[in-house]
Amino acid sequence: MTTSTSNPSTPLTWVDQIAKHARAMPEKPALRFRGATTTWRELDDRSRRLSTVLEDGGVGPGDRVIILLTNRPEFLEAMVAINRLGAIAVPVNFRLAASEVAFLVENSGSCAVVVEQALASLVTGLRADGLLPTCLVVGDDASSAGPAANLYEAALAAAEPRVGGGPSDLASCAMIMYTSGTTGLPKGAMLSYQNLLAQTMTITRAFRLADDEIAALTAPLFHIAGTGAMLPNVILGYTNVIVPTGAFDPEAFLDLIESERVTSSFLVPAQWQMVAASPTIPQRTLSLRHMSWGAAPATPAVLRAMAEAFPAVPNVCSFGQTEMSPITTILDGEDAIRKIGSVGKPVPLVDVRVVDAEMNDVPQGEVGEIVYRGPQTMIGYWENPEATRNAFEGGWFHSGDLVRVDEDGFYFVVDRLKDMIISGGENIYCAEVEAVLADHPKVLEVAVVGAPHPKWGETPVAVVVPREPGDAPAADELIAFTSDRLASYKKPTRVVVVDALPRNASGKVLKAPLRSQVKEEQPVA
Repeated sequence: MTTSTSNPSTPLTWVDQIAKHARAMPEKPALRFRGATTTWRELDDRSRRLSTVLEDGGVGPGDRVIILLTNRPEFLEAMVAINRLGAIAVPVNFRLAASEVAFLVENSGSCAVVVEQALASLVTGLRADGLLPTCLVVGDDASSAGPAANLYEAALAAAEPRVGGGPSDLASCAMIMYTSGTTGLPKGAMLSYQNLLAQTMTITRAFRLADDEIAALTAPLFHIAGTGAMLPNVILGYTNVIVPTGAFDPEAFLDLIESERVTSSFLVPAQWQMVAASPTIPQRTLSLRHMSWGAAPATPAVLRAMAEAFPAVPNVCSFGQTEMSPITTILDGEDAIRKIGSVGKPVPLVDVRVVDAEMNDVPQGEVGEIVYRGPQTMIGYWENPEATRNAFEGGWFHSGDLVRVDEDGFYFVVDRLKDMIISGGENIYCAEVEAVLADHPKVLEVAVVGAPHPKWGETPVAVVVPREPGDAPAADELIAFTSDRLASYKKPTRVVVVDALPRNASGKVLKAPLRSQVKEEQPVA
């Protein structure tokens, strides 16, 4: 019998899992995209070649590499290749302006970029200034990213596959995910390999996953909703069907989940609303076993429509945030209607408290900030010790979300801490008011913000996008609509009609410009 001095209990990262899948099921599809397949063997080989290319370009352990791509297979290949080197992936929102991308590049200190040709203009100025010297362009024109850039495919074809696996320290940083910066400059949440493994366990529990799952990836992969869905599937060896970036078409999406035999998909509520309204659903043969939603509140009307369109499919609400990798609570399918408005209960790997400003636990039924700890919690914010210190005050991660817990232990989000209005000493939670107003038949979208008031300090104002242009609800009409659903002090005192709500590049509503606007707007009759 032979013995070895090496320890076989070395931790396996998600990079090592891909190598294992390549050995165990080499021809099984790892990715499907626009009808084309990337097998596990091909994913392993291509990512190893890309690791060689990046290493030859000077990328090493701890270095940061920008990924600036739409949803496509090269996104995952880049993630694997970067992590195999022990480097840190920095996915970037391709909808950002060049100046916003510049901040992320400079803040992260990234030395390389994998960029799509159509997005290359976002980095040409940076590269002209000497940043991002290693640049790979996904496309057929490397010059689109400036001098000394190389074509992605040509570089892979000329490289040898790199031998070796990923880092052995699960606590090390795998990627930096920048928050959307609705209240200031974006902060880079550092997520570890341990965070990703914990998220995988959470996903497995949330959806009771089987061995033959085929997941549709609809969320942008630069967003935690996208990577948080993709990487667990990679770790577990499931096929990922990547939905191309572009305007959401509910019929095209239904065609895709039917033809690819998709069993699981995440959409935001507005997308599920469009899908559920399709008249073609009864005629389709669908393999869907799990549907989930998150990233924005779902109105009772949307949840009822989903239940009616897919009565046999569990409807799971997932709630969380980037810093938690991201899922912290789950509302199981059987509770979706019974507990409409709830984000469910904490997942097993996340410890949760609901606290006041002094970190005292609030009584059941009262509102407090939800705070977390556990293996899904980020390492901290990149190069921002003050923000990290504030976020981890008292040994818990402070989410900024205000919640209450009902008598059955279900959590309900009432607002973001920063968005709460205090009127005459009473707390008004904008999300609660918005949920009521969103049910009005003339309202397409609504955001509630506080405006200065000489007597009460602040008063709620509803900023409304009408369902039909030219047929906006009047203030008295909206107030009457809330008469038996909101306390008097919570009712909006004004209505401001706009064509669209301001959003950041991630699609989140920006309330700061709305607060500025309502200070000057006159009441709308």
